[in-house]
Amino acid sequence: MDIYHVIKRPLVTEKGTHQSRQSHAATRTRPGRGGAYSFEVHPQANKIEIRDAIEKIYGVKVASVRTCMHKGKRRRYRFKFGLTRQWKKAVVVLKPEHHIDLF
Repeated sequence: MDIYHVIKRPLVTEKGTHQSRQSHAATRTRPGRGGAYSFEVHPQANKIEIRDAIEKIYGVKVASVRTCMHKGKRRRYRFKFGLTRQWKKAVVVLKPEHHIDLF
């Protein structure tokens, strides 16, 4: 899969903006980390593909990737029922010395 098809769009929300500005220093038991950025990604993309795509597109180093699938919700339009689309979200945590200027 092409790296530009793995990442669909960044999710710019209030919570995402707050998480991108928040970084943590290293402690005795855990290494330091930079901000966390959230993206909508292709449903079949795995964590390794997402990490490689973010590193190549934005030129940063990724510390970790968390993913979750959002199931479609049941919605009613007039007398018919349907589902909204299913999508996948990835939260990418960067190394402390890197950041993405998009957020």
